[in-house]
Amino acid sequence: MVGKPAALIAALPAICLLLLAAGLGAAQPPGPPPPEVAALNPPPVVEQFRILVENAPGGQVAVSSDQGATWQCLGQVLRWAEQVNGNGYTASMWALPGTVAATAVNAIHIKTRLNPENGRGVVFSLLPREFASPHPNYQSYLSPDSSILTDLSAGHGIFGGGWAPLVGSQVLLQREGEPIPLPADYCPARGDRLYLVVARPRCYPSQIVFENRFGGLITLVYPDGSSQAIGQVLKPVLGVGRFEGGLYTGIGRIRANHSGVIDVSISREGQLGGFQIIPAGHAMSPEMANARKLTQWMVVGPLTAGQGVWEGIAPLFLQYLRPQYDSADLYAPDWRDRLLARFLVEAQMAGQDWGAMPVFELDPDLSRPLPAWAMNALEGVARIRLLFPQ
Repeated sequence: MVGKPAALIAALPAICLLLLAAGLGAAQPPGPPPPEVAALNPPPVVEQFRILVENAPGGQVAVSSDQGATWQCLGQVLRWAEQVNGNGYTASMWALPGTVAATAVNAIHIKTRLNPENGRGVVFSLLPREFASPHPNYQSYLSPDSSILTDLSAGHGIFGGGWAPLVGSQVLLQREGEPIPLPADYCPARGDRLYLVVARPRCYPSQIVFENRFGGLITLVYPDGSSQAIGQVLKPVLGVGRFEGGLYTGIGRIRANHSGVIDVSISREGQLGGFQIIPAGHAMSPEMANARKLTQWMVVGPLTAGQGVWEGIAPLFLQYLRPQYDSADLYAPDWRDRLLARFLVEAQMAGQDWGAMPVFELDPDLSRPLPAWAMNALEGVARIRLLFPQ
């Protein structure tokens, strides 16, 4: 059955919107999950596959779907790393140490520990070959000196091509003997063998539905038809924006997921256009000022104010979602049965049935202002749903 929020929630969206617009508060520290999703944190999981990255020139990037018994080589390392970055992006504070903190078509970030001096994660990254020489105006988090550069293409292999990790995937280190959990004081060294163990929840939902309005419910739906309200929309998404990694994925695809974001592309591969779903605490982060005043961000939170936080919490910001894209996968008759089956994001326009996300594409020049139409391009979208592979 779908649960009903407390009566005071009817007034909560307006209150939250005023706080967001005023820019009050700061990013919330990690906290307990809301009661509606407490049973999912952590969820019982089953290993799906694991990724091996050898931190050495020519080191292999390989995957195994039988717990390491056999391996399939996807590519190799072009440049190894010997540093970590103690000033990670803000949302890295909510990631679990020793795990994948962010998974995207254009990067994977791994957190080793929390830096007590600045409250941010200490991280290092895996990068696709396109970032051997990144664009000087690149606006997402990037730290080349603490990154392992691979010859894999963005949007392929471990970068959203079917072998992407989940947020929260455990990272193991092998130097001598058996692999061990990543030490808190870890710094990459040449020759390290890193294993990313990708385990998804045993009880996977079929979809998550967002009512795109103030106070709209966020509902988890399971394959047997049962459902549960797990949160609410504090600020609906009305517009589209430029989120650079969207160049490497297609329409209605998850571009990135980390402890504070779900990034959705609504443009063709090679084009820019998308929106983001973020938790209310992260909306208060200093670098997220635009999320408090512009329209290309949906802000979400618990059913009841003060009942837990959503940063780094399943199912939206831990363990459940990952970028998966293949330009031909919509035409594969067996996609529901394949290991590499994909996520898809759909929209329901007001008064219509579910269908594909509307397509909007923007000038990729980040120095130019967004056109006026981008501010309300999605105002006709009544509901949004994330479809899970089954």
